[in-house]
Amino acid sequence: MTSVVLVHGLYHRPGHFEALAERLRADGTEVAVPELHRGSLAADTAAVQATVDALSEPPVVLGHSYGGSVITGVRGAAHLVYLAAFVLDAGESAATWGGASPQLEDAIVAEPDGSTTLHPGRAVDTLYGDCPEPLAAQAVGLLRAQAPGCGRGVPRHHSWKETPSTYGICAQDRAIDPGLQRTMAARCTDVRTWQTGHSPFVGRPDLVVELLRELLRELLPTRIAPGRNQPVTEAR
Repeated sequence: MTSVVLVHGLYHRPGHFEALAERLRADGTEVAVPELHRGSLAADTAAVQATVDALSEPPVVLGHSYGGSVITGVRGAAHLVYLAAFVLDAGESAATWGGASPQLEDAIVAEPDGSTTLHPGRAVDTLYGDCPEPLAAQAVGLLRAQAPGCGRGVPRHHSWKETPSTYGICAQDRAIDPGLQRTMAARCTDVRTWQTGHSPFVGRPDLVVELLRELLRELLPTRIAPGRNQPVTEAR
């Protein structure tokens, strides 16, 4: 059985990946979507590492936005997918790169308890501006508050240096500058460019699903069956 781990970004929840998860599970793919918001990058990374370790085989691990910071520190993936995400090197954090665009920063609302939320109207335009209105409204409704200090931290390990990786550039992104994405994408072994906003898993899940299906197919070993001239693909 093939497997995929989907890692969300700040303010997001596993539910934001539901459309991806449903389609992949319909293919027979095992899909895990761990909850982050553990209070630090180290704790978030540990939660994803535990998910990867619990699987029977090395999975394809996708990280969106801040989720890229998380999957950078995770060991044991068969392939990493960075979706408009941070590919961090030694001593770097999302903050080092100047993470949020001015438009995203303008959408952040400071709460009295020190947490932050996203202004719903500004979040729609910034994160889901190219998504159909009903899907954008549903995605905004799933957003949650972010505790103080979340999203910061420096990975202790850099898996992209030893694991094949694909970067998905979202060329119409209003949350993370596409130019910044192209710079980080240069660290990956493969790059795809999509004319989407920050959240194609909401507005264009077909793009993300097809990429993941392609990567999963590449991970399946092939052999020549006895007495046949055609390769037979076997699932691990």
